[in-house]
Amino acid sequence: MNKNPTLAIVQEAPAFLNLAASMDAAETHIRNAAEGGANIIAFAECWLPGYPVWLDFAPDAALWDDDGAKALYRLLAENSVVQGDKNLKRLQTIANDTGAYIVMGTHERAGNTLYNTTFTFSPGASAPTPHRKLMPTYTERLVWGMGDGSTLETVETPFGILGSLICWEHWMPLARAAMHARGEDIHIAQWPIVKDMHQVASRHYAFEGRCAVAAAGSVMTKADILNGFRSLKVNEPKAEAMLRSMPGEDNTLIHDGGSAIIAADGSYITDPLYGESGTVQGTVDMAIQREACLTLDTNGHYSRPDVFELHVNTKPQTGVSFSGD
Repeated sequence: MNKNPTLAIVQEAPAFLNLAASMDAAETHIRNAAEGGANIIAFAECWLPGYPVWLDFAPDAALWDDDGAKALYRLLAENSVVQGDKNLKRLQTIANDTGAYIVMGTHERAGNTLYNTTFTFSPGASAPTPHRKLMPTYTERLVWGMGDGSTLETVETPFGILGSLICWEHWMPLARAAMHARGEDIHIAQWPIVKDMHQVASRHYAFEGRCAVAAAGSVMTKADILNGFRSLKVNEPKAEAMLRSMPGEDNTLIHDGGSAIIAADGSYITDPLYGESGTVQGTVDMAIQREACLTLDTNGHYSRPDVFELHVNTKPQTGVSFSGD
């Protein structure tokens, strides 16, 4: 039987839009969680350097050729990670130092396109395992490209197989089926906030997949967002004006957390934490997961492969290929 892992979710505000400052904060949070006994440490969706909240709340976010929207996109691109860069190498070093698995939500830049990408850092690995969000939701398509099946991956840990999906991917039945077929024992469900229906989806995923789920959300006030932006020390008044146009006062919670840890039977190991910062932590009893498979195993005795079949294309999708002699 696998060891019982301790999961931790860092429910803290990043230094919004400031990648360098968010990296410093991430290191502190990770090392503190590891010292507190966490084996797997998760952050919310695109925590580095913050979910693009203006898409949801700024009235002019989707206007064509808007100067504020363009400036925010440029600043976000300038503060996004790139595969192989110093930021990802630093997180890999932290994983090596602490012995903890780190699941970090990022904005990833590849060429001139941004992706909503989760990187899983395994202690001793040469590089992290990426997962790009397959389908950005609604206004998210204004800033992110679509991932493909080449990053629908899991990693091996001493506690079992670890995987992740991002936000509304948990409402893509075939994506869920593909990840269940990977044999997940532990799943990180990343959200910007884990509100009621996100709790439902996370608990359903745990029950359906017979796996523990860490539902990770963030907490940010309007002041956190504006202070993070100002920490960039850039003269971008139209970008700041778009952030300021979001409703509410400085102390208004734009994201209110909701992080929770869920057992394979859908029950809470650690109840949701709303309205405040903190580290949500809990230890998974792996015996419950094995017992739960007596009645339901969607990739085994409950799968009916004679009736249903799913093909997953794991080839990277590129628009141009070059070949030589």
